[in-house]
Amino acid sequence: MQARYEIVIASASEAIQSGYCGFWIAKDVFARLASDFLSTILFLALYLITDNVVLATSVAIAGAVAQVIYSRIKAKPLGFMTYASVGLVIVLGSATLLTHDPRFVLAKPSIAHFAIGIIMLKRGWMLRYMPPIVAETIPEYVTIGGYAWAALMFALGAGVIAVASTGDLKLWAFYVSVVAIGAKVAAFAVQYVAFRILVTNRLRAAARA
Repeated sequence: MQARYEIVIASASEAIQSGYCGFWIAKDVFARLASDFLSTILFLALYLITDNVVLATSVAIAGAVAQVIYSRIKAKPLGFMTYASVGLVIVLGSATLLTHDPRFVLAKPSIAHFAIGIIMLKRGWMLRYMPPIVAETIPEYVTIGGYAWAALMFALGAGVIAVASTGDLKLWAFYVSVVAIGAKVAAFAVQYVAFRILVTNRLRAAARA
């Protein structure tokens, strides 16, 4: 066990020094997120392009079903967030069809943020998106990071509602496309730096012990 741990420490230290660890984390996280939120991405993309909620919802649900079938055939397990995103697509599409309220359309991103925020309250959800060296070395900090992401989603969702209530389309577009996205990018950058420092410090402390 000791020998194995020393090998892990050496490999992780080399990866951190070479900068490969950062690429590994980013690539793995975005790949898993894209997979889990495929149905939601399809829905939003088609709705923005075609302005046809029926088509967007139908294609998104079909894509989600196809993803489930493909995973079953390949014997690959699907995460909780994948199923949650499918439910989100159905709810968003149905609500838009029923209300036909432009203010609801403007506030719709808030529902996505709140829904994702609720999902992110699941303890340890982010561990699945971390490379083994991070998940095994600083699991408690990864869990805290997951709750921090949930808080960010709730804050951004509340902001969408506040901006949508003004009815200012230019302000709404700026908030959704610049503020909301910029906040997520900044949060990811802070998380990357923080996790890198924490992992490095803990591995060095273990190496000295």
